[in-house]
Amino acid sequence: MDQLLLKMSEAKAYIESKLTVKPDIGLILGSGLGVMAEEIESPIKIKYSEIPHFPVSTVEGHEGQFVVGKLNGKNVIAMQGRFHYYEGYTMQEVTFPVRVLKALGVKHLILTNAAGGTNESFSGGTLMLITDQINIMGVNPLIGKNESELGPRFPDASSIYSPEFNAQILDEAKALNIDLKQGVYFYFTGPAYETPAEVRLAKMLGGDAVGMSTAPEALVAAHMGMKVTGISCITNMAAGIQKTALNHQEVVEVANRVQSTFIKLVNRIIEIA
Repeated sequence: MDQLLLKMSEAKAYIESKLTVKPDIGLILGSGLGVMAEEIESPIKIKYSEIPHFPVSTVEGHEGQFVVGKLNGKNVIAMQGRFHYYEGYTMQEVTFPVRVLKALGVKHLILTNAAGGTNESFSGGTLMLITDQINIMGVNPLIGKNESELGPRFPDASSIYSPEFNAQILDEAKALNIDLKQGVYFYFTGPAYETPAEVRLAKMLGGDAVGMSTAPEALVAAHMGMKVTGISCITNMAAGIQKTALNHQEVVEVANRVQSTFIKLVNRIIEIA
């Protein structure tokens, strides 16, 4: 068996040994957004450090554990904390948890993140539904040997984020009186926040928000045929637009401020998923 498939199998077996339900929906919760996992009923918590072949979270605001249980009547598995390329992990390690979620039976992956706004109609606290993504950083999690049982060598990336389901989400947000924006997520590797010139580049190429996660995970999920939904919490305006210095504390504080709206929206997404 190939090393990737073997590692997936061993991680899956360990997680399944702790579970009483089979998850259908996966959640990856970004900086300051891990509170969503506290909504899960009868939670089972599994530390990443206990799981074979798993990386560990090193970023403030990332708990580093799975939380599994019921949410709005659905079986969910939430990642409180994710992994980033800038932490020194390979792209394959960053996206390994997504592979394992698929192996566990997850059909729909909901990705959340804290991002900087490049669309000047946004402001700190805006929620943005991701419609597409841009990655021109020269790193791609699908580089290397392709396992055909996971997905095709040359996957179609024309609709990573389901346009049909996104339309449903926008309708539901309107019904909830949530001002949900939509836009394109531009991936930078980090860990430095983007320069004003890089932000101008992202804007020129059609990016509405910039961030250091999500795009690799979304691509790998789509590669395996999972439905993908992405929500960005715009915690600040990007460099050159925001006049004050950027810092991670602000990211977490703004994410905390919009928690109740974020939870309401994600709960409804799970309900209609």
